[in-house]
Amino acid sequence: MSTSLPIEQHLNQIRSVLASQNRLILVAQPGAGKTTRVPLTLLSCAWAQGQKLLLLEPRRVAAKLAATFMAAQLNEQVGETVGYRMRGDSQTGRKTRLEVVTQGVLIRMLQDDPLLEGVAGIIFDEFHERSLEADLGLALALDVQESVRDDLRLLVMSATLDVTALKRVLGSDIAVIESEGRAFPVETHYRPPLGEASLSDTALRVLHEALIRPESQDVLIILPGVADIAQLVDAVEESPLDVEVHPLHGRLPLELQQAAMRPRAERRRVIVSTAIAESSVTIDGVNVVIDAGFERVPLFNPSTGLTKLTTRRVNKASADQRRGRAGRQQPGVCYRLWAAEQPLVGYAEPEILQADLSNLVLETALWGVHEPRALSWVTSPPEGALRSAQALLDQLRLRAPGGGLTQLGRQSAALALEPRLAAMLVGAKALQAIPLACALAALMEGRERVQGSLRDALTQRLQKPSAFSQWHQQTQRLARSMDVSMPRVVDLGALSALLCLAYPDRVAQRIGIGRFKLANGKTATLPERHPFAQHDWLVAVAIESATSEARIYVAEPITITTLVQLYPDTGRWEECVGWSEEQGKLVGEAVQRHGELVLAVRPLPQLSAEAMEKALLEALKQRPQLVITEDVRQLQGRMALLSRLWPEQWPDWSEAVLMGTLETWLAPYVAGLTRMAQVERLPFHSCLMNTLAWEQQQQLERLVPSVITAPSGRAINVDYAPCQVEQAPVLALKLQEAFGWQSTPTVVDGRVSIILHLLSPARRPLQVTQDLKSFWINGYPEVRKEMRGRYPKHPWPEDPLTAQATASTKRRHE
Repeated sequence: MSTSLPIEQHLNQIRSVLASQNRLILVAQPGAGKTTRVPLTLLSCAWAQGQKLLLLEPRRVAAKLAATFMAAQLNEQVGETVGYRMRGDSQTGRKTRLEVVTQGVLIRMLQDDPLLEGVAGIIFDEFHERSLEADLGLALALDVQESVRDDLRLLVMSATLDVTALKRVLGSDIAVIESEGRAFPVETHYRPPLGEASLSDTALRVLHEALIRPESQDVLIILPGVADIAQLVDAVEESPLDVEVHPLHGRLPLELQQAAMRPRAERRRVIVSTAIAESSVTIDGVNVVIDAGFERVPLFNPSTGLTKLTTRRVNKASADQRRGRAGRQQPGVCYRLWAAEQPLVGYAEPEILQADLSNLVLETALWGVHEPRALSWVTSPPEGALRSAQALLDQLRLRAPGGGLTQLGRQSAALALEPRLAAMLVGAKALQAIPLACALAALMEGRERVQGSLRDALTQRLQKPSAFSQWHQQTQRLARSMDVSMPRVVDLGALSALLCLAYPDRVAQRIGIGRFKLANGKTATLPERHPFAQHDWLVAVAIESATSEARIYVAEPITITTLVQLYPDTGRWEECVGWSEEQGKLVGEAVQRHGELVLAVRPLPQLSAEAMEKALLEALKQRPQLVITEDVRQLQGRMALLSRLWPEQWPDWSEAVLMGTLETWLAPYVAGLTRMAQVERLPFHSCLMNTLAWEQQQQLERLVPSVITAPSGRAINVDYAPCQVEQAPVLALKLQEAFGWQSTPTVVDGRVSIILHLLSPARRPLQVTQDLKSFWINGYPEVRKEMRGRYPKHPWPEDPLTAQATASTKRRHE
């Protein structure tokens, strides 16, 4: 085996680290040889003897090519020591010790055998791509390692890794090995499309330019999709260029993928590939790269509720990796089919931050983890996306109340489909429509966007399956998984019902011509002349979001009978009591609902006490100003002061807590009330006080009295509202009423001094103080000097500490 690759100098260190530790990070630049050299080396380690290694590859083509290359290094066929496994295609044997698997396969292996019996280690290759399945696979593998398999080795490797983020989950003391790549200088030229030229036309023009250069060898052209590749391959074959042209993408048979990778014999080769050529096995002989600058990535599409491949501009890290392909074996040149000033984002965002997480929630629930964030994640799933996914699984009836899976959920999880389609396929058995469900799921999961009628699209495919080979293959695979055979003729009668199973949240009720309300509460529209614009009920299969209303572009009519048959709870009458602003009282009715849609309504002759109480409290929660009266605010301040000092003994009576617990402290007092005027007369502060034991009430009155008697003899209310923002209580009184007070009054057994607002005879502030004695000595003389002339009828004695306090407005005769 050749030892010319840069990774060779690190192989002994990798072996040494994994001999004593169960985790390792390997950062190896493109061309280093990590994908093929490292796994074969680890097979000979003592800890791997008699067991398998799994090499995780993000793409099917990369998995096949890596397995084929490594088998060739051992002078074997794929399926002997080295094999591969992916959905619908595998090549392994009894002697296989290194399995190259795709991400979905790893998750299925973990779910089927959480102990991973017979597996010594998992190698996560190209982890920088940060697909949702790779993140989930690592989280599950870490859970296995930490709970039952501390002997399981985990190696995470890629050219570009966020090592800091990985260390947070793998451990701060984890070993990190870095390897330089093998690269030659690469010239970069920008060749944006001219006018309205397509990507394939632009690539063909630049290909002619590249082949003129005498130093040009084989050419790698990276385009985003299979259709673009087919168009360019045809154009090259029809051109006068003397080259061999090979497509390279995941749909090709293995022999054609291998043909694209084989070194040329005589003529120069042109390999037209998807992004799978960006980071995988080196293609010998290539020193020219033509990069269209786009990539096809799985993104959650809110319009369909499914994850689909979407074309978008490539990020800078990927663009640089593609450029580096031209310099793997010799100096090269890269042509970029965009303008030099075109901005590119630095790195791809982890898919977990932008994806639909319903499948992740389904898989973690199947794993036995009801709260996904309890697992160890490189990037934690966003809370909002998790809750949205959980709500969808609830609607699909896949999740049990405690967070586990229902029987339908467990059956759906085994199908390796998105939850909507899996729920539809499992539910099709009761409708005796499994063949139709297989055909429909294959269509919905497919990469092409269905325009117009789903019924027409299905009919075309069912009548002529040979014209839609990928759809046909997927339909057959799904039929096998459901233990049925596809008949020659498939009845489309259950189409609406199947869609209703997949999209319970998209059931739509007409509220006008072409205007519909969806079960999720949103509004969506069809053109008024659309054939379905006046149907009472639809399933909106695909919608396009807009600033105000969504537009429906794929739908199918349903009947109310179908809806009730599929969702029996929909036919159940639900007592609904609510507050009517117009009538100023509680009103009640019985309704049949599906989500936010009301199917039928009938008046309730009598409202139950429980329903009235609940509705009235809900109405009050929207009107906190009615509950939080001035008396309640004072009580809140008194309690805030006590709970700050003794949090274990006194409750939290903040507004958020009180409004959130009306059912606890206010419910007994609203029984039998139906009008808001009755509620407004309730003594809310007394209701609140009554939640305290008698001894606590007495203690509260002693520690934080509501009034304090001034030296003038007048009982003055203490303002405790400032205590809610951690300030001291306030006592406002005329200055003359405080004569004779030797020091500042206090509450809470002397622990808290009151803030005194000393007022003029006109009740304007003269002084704010918490140190009354200091004011009498230092501040009062100036106040006296200024106020005597302004208020001559009021007493201004020289010694306020011994003077008699008064609330009178007339000056006493001396």
